[in-house]
Amino acid sequence: MTLSKILSIVFLLGALGLGYRLYLGVDEVVEEEKMLQRTEARIIEKLEMLRDAQIAYISSNGEYASSWDQLKEFIEDGQIYIVQRTETTKLLEYGKEETTVTFDTLGAVGVQDSLFNETKYPDFNLDLLNVVPGSGGKTFEFFADKIERSNREIAVFEIRDPAPINPERRRNDNEKALRVGSRTDSSTSGNWE
Repeated sequence: MTLSKILSIVFLLGALGLGYRLYLGVDEVVEEEKMLQRTEARIIEKLEMLRDAQIAYISSNGEYASSWDQLKEFIEDGQIYIVQRTETTKLLEYGKEETTVTFDTLGAVGVQDSLFNETKYPDFNLDLLNVVPGSGGKTFEFFADKIERSNREIAVFEIRDPAPINPERRRNDNEKALRVGSRTDSSTSGNWE
Protein backbone atom coordinates (compact mmCIF):
# COMPACT_ATOMS: atom_id res chain seq x y z
CA MET A 1 0.00 0.00 0.00
CA THR A 2 1.35 3.36 -0.90
CA LEU A 3 1.67 6.31 1.39
CA SER A 4 -0.94 8.28 -0.58
CA LYS A 5 -3.53 5.47 -0.15
CA ILE A 6 -2.82 5.27 3.57
CA LEU A 7 -3.17 9.05 3.89
CA SER A 8 -6.39 8.97 1.86
CA ILE A 9 -7.86 6.32 4.18
CA VAL A 10 -6.76 8.26 7.28
CA PHE A 11 -8.24 11.51 5.93
CA LEU A 12 -11.45 9.71 4.94
CA LEU A 13 -11.82 8.22 8.42
CA GLY A 14 -11.02 11.63 9.96
CA ALA A 15 -13.61 13.33 7.74
CA LEU A 16 -16.23 10.70 8.62
CA GLY A 17 -15.45 11.13 12.32
CA LEU A 18 -15.71 14.93 12.09
CA GLY A 19 -18.92 14.66 10.07
CA TYR A 20 -20.45 12.38 12.69
CA ARG A 21 -19.46 14.74 15.52
CA LEU A 22 -20.92 17.68 13.59
CA TYR A 23 -24.15 15.72 13.06
CA LEU A 24 -24.37 14.93 16.78
CA GLY A 25 -23.77 18.58 17.65
CA VAL A 26 -26.52 19.78 15.29
CA ASP A 27 -28.88 17.03 16.48
CA GLU A 28 -28.25 18.03 20.10
CA VAL A 29 -29.09 21.67 19.34
CA VAL A 30 -32.30 20.65 17.53
CA GLU A 31 -33.37 18.38 20.42
CA GLU A 32 -32.64 21.12 22.96
CA GLU A 33 -34.75 23.58 20.94
CA LYS A 34 -37.63 21.07 20.81
CA MET A 35 -37.36 20.54 24.58
CA LEU A 36 -37.47 24.32 25.15
CA GLN A 37 -40.56 24.62 22.96
CA ARG A 38 -42.35 21.77 24.78
CA THR A 39 -41.52 23.26 28.18
CA GLU A 40 -42.61 26.75 27.17
CA ALA A 41 -45.88 25.33 25.80
CA ARG A 42 -46.55 23.76 29.23
CA ILE A 43 -45.69 27.07 30.96
CA ILE A 44 -48.04 28.97 28.63
CA GLU A 45 -50.85 26.48 29.33
CA LYS A 46 -50.45 27.05 33.08
CA LEU A 47 -50.34 30.83 32.63
CA GLU A 48 -53.58 30.65 30.63
CA MET A 49 -55.17 28.60 33.41
CA LEU A 50 -54.00 31.09 36.03
CA ARG A 51 -55.36 33.96 33.91
CA ASP A 52 -58.77 32.27 33.73
CA ALA A 53 -58.75 31.91 37.51
CA GLN A 54 -57.76 35.57 37.97
CA ILE A 55 -60.59 36.72 35.67
CA ALA A 56 -63.07 34.64 37.68
CA TYR A 57 -61.56 36.01 40.91
CA ILE A 58 -62.00 39.67 39.90
CA SER A 59 -65.57 38.95 38.77
CA SER A 60 -66.39 37.65 42.23
CA ASN A 61 -64.21 39.91 44.41
CA GLY A 62 -63.75 43.17 42.49
CA GLU A 63 -59.95 42.86 42.53
CA TYR A 64 -57.29 40.37 41.47
CA ALA A 65 -55.72 37.84 43.82
CA SER A 66 -52.32 39.13 44.92
CA SER A 67 -50.91 35.75 45.94
CA TRP A 68 -51.10 32.10 45.02
CA ASP A 69 -52.68 31.28 48.40
CA GLN A 70 -55.60 33.65 47.74
CA LEU A 71 -56.14 32.30 44.24
CA LYS A 72 -55.82 28.66 45.36
CA GLU A 73 -58.41 29.15 48.10
CA PHE A 74 -60.77 30.74 45.56
CA ILE A 75 -60.28 27.85 43.12
CA GLU A 76 -60.96 25.31 45.87
CA ASP A 77 -63.92 27.00 47.58
CA GLY A 78 -65.14 29.81 45.31
CA GLN A 79 -68.33 29.90 43.26
CA ILE A 80 -69.04 31.22 39.78
CA TYR A 81 -72.60 32.42 39.42
CA ILE A 82 -74.55 31.58 36.30
CA VAL A 83 -76.44 34.71 35.29
CA GLN A 84 -78.97 35.07 32.49
CA ARG A 85 -79.26 38.49 30.90
CA THR A 86 -82.51 39.43 29.17
CA GLU A 87 -83.15 42.58 27.12
CA THR A 88 -86.60 43.83 26.33
CA THR A 89 -87.08 46.64 23.84
CA LYS A 90 -90.33 48.60 23.77
CA LEU A 91 -91.23 50.98 20.95
CA LEU A 92 -92.41 54.36 22.24
CA GLU A 93 -93.99 57.34 20.49
CA TYR A 94 -92.20 58.89 17.52
CA GLY A 95 -89.91 55.93 17.00
CA LYS A 96 -88.13 56.10 20.34
CA GLU A 97 -87.09 52.85 21.96
CA GLU A 98 -86.84 51.92 25.61
CA THR A 99 -84.64 48.97 26.51
CA THR A 100 -84.93 47.17 29.81
CA VAL A 101 -82.18 44.81 30.91
CA THR A 102 -82.80 42.21 33.60
CA PHE A 103 -80.36 39.81 35.20
CA ASP A 104 -81.44 36.53 36.74
CA THR A 105 -79.08 34.35 38.77
CA LEU A 106 -79.75 30.78 37.76
CA GLY A 107 -77.34 29.11 40.15
CA ALA A 108 -73.70 28.68 41.02
CA VAL A 109 -70.96 26.21 40.21
CA GLY A 110 -67.61 25.64 41.89
CA VAL A 111 -64.65 27.41 40.30
CA GLN A 112 -62.59 24.24 40.00
CA ASP A 113 -65.50 22.33 38.44
CA SER A 114 -66.19 25.14 36.01
CA LEU A 115 -62.69 26.21 34.91
CA PHE A 116 -60.59 23.08 35.41
CA ASN A 117 -62.98 20.22 34.87
CA GLU A 118 -61.74 16.73 34.04
CA THR A 119 -62.89 16.93 30.43
CA LYS A 120 -60.71 19.94 29.66
CA TYR A 121 -57.79 19.10 31.97
CA PRO A 122 -57.76 15.36 32.76
CA ASP A 123 -54.47 15.57 34.71
CA PHE A 124 -55.29 18.75 36.64
CA ASN A 125 -53.51 19.05 39.99
CA LEU A 126 -54.29 22.25 41.91
CA ASP A 127 -51.26 21.84 44.18
CA LEU A 128 -48.93 22.00 41.16
CA LEU A 129 -50.71 24.78 39.23
CA ASN A 130 -48.35 27.47 40.54
CA VAL A 131 -45.17 25.45 39.84
CA VAL A 132 -43.28 26.46 36.69
CA PRO A 133 -42.72 23.41 34.45
CA GLY A 134 -39.06 22.53 33.95
CA SER A 135 -37.89 24.84 36.75
CA GLY A 136 -37.06 22.31 39.41
CA GLY A 137 -39.92 23.43 41.68
CA LYS A 138 -39.87 27.23 41.31
CA THR A 139 -43.25 28.95 41.48
CA PHE A 140 -44.78 31.73 39.42
CA GLU A 141 -44.46 35.31 40.72
CA PHE A 142 -47.80 36.94 41.49
CA PHE A 143 -48.50 40.67 41.46
CA ALA A 144 -51.81 42.52 41.85
CA ASP A 145 -52.52 46.16 42.53
CA LYS A 146 -54.64 49.10 41.45
CA ILE A 147 -53.34 51.86 39.22
CA GLU A 148 -54.84 55.19 38.28
CA ARG A 149 -55.90 55.83 34.68
CA SER A 150 -58.00 58.75 33.50
CA ASN A 151 -58.84 59.72 37.10
CA ARG A 152 -60.10 56.27 38.06
CA GLU A 153 -58.54 53.22 39.65
CA ILE A 154 -58.27 50.02 37.66
CA ALA A 155 -57.13 46.63 38.90
CA VAL A 156 -54.05 45.07 37.32
CA PHE A 157 -52.25 41.77 37.76
CA GLU A 158 -49.19 40.01 36.44
CA ILE A 159 -48.15 36.38 36.77
CA ARG A 160 -44.62 35.69 35.59
CA ASP A 161 -42.01 32.96 35.20
CA PRO A 162 -39.26 33.99 37.66
CA ALA A 163 -36.41 32.03 36.05
CA PRO A 164 -36.86 31.28 32.33
CA ILE A 165 -35.01 28.24 31.00
CA ASN A 166 -34.76 29.83 27.55
CA PRO A 167 -31.55 31.92 27.38
CA GLU A 168 -33.26 34.44 25.06
CA ARG A 169 -35.88 35.17 27.74
CA ARG A 170 -33.25 35.62 30.49
CA ARG A 171 -31.58 38.62 28.84
CA ASN A 172 -31.88 42.06 30.48
CA ASP A 173 -32.93 40.74 33.89
CA ASN A 174 -35.59 38.34 32.51
CA GLU A 175 -37.25 41.14 30.54
CA LYS A 176 -38.83 38.67 28.09
CA ALA A 177 -39.86 36.06 30.68
CA LEU A 178 -43.20 34.45 29.91
CA ARG A 179 -45.95 36.38 31.69
CA VAL A 180 -49.65 37.08 31.60
CA GLY A 181 -51.20 40.41 32.53
CA SER A 182 -49.37 43.68 33.08
CA ARG A 183 -48.25 45.76 36.06
CA THR A 184 -48.91 48.99 34.17
CA ASP A 185 -52.00 48.28 32.04
CA SER A 186 -55.37 46.54 32.39
CA SER A 187 -54.31 43.84 29.92
CA THR A 188 -54.93 40.15 30.54
CA SER A 189 -52.91 39.08 27.50
CA GLY A 190 -49.81 36.96 27.60
CA ASN A 191 -46.58 38.20 26.04
CA TRP A 192 -46.53 35.16 23.71
CA GLU A 193 -49.81 36.19 22.02
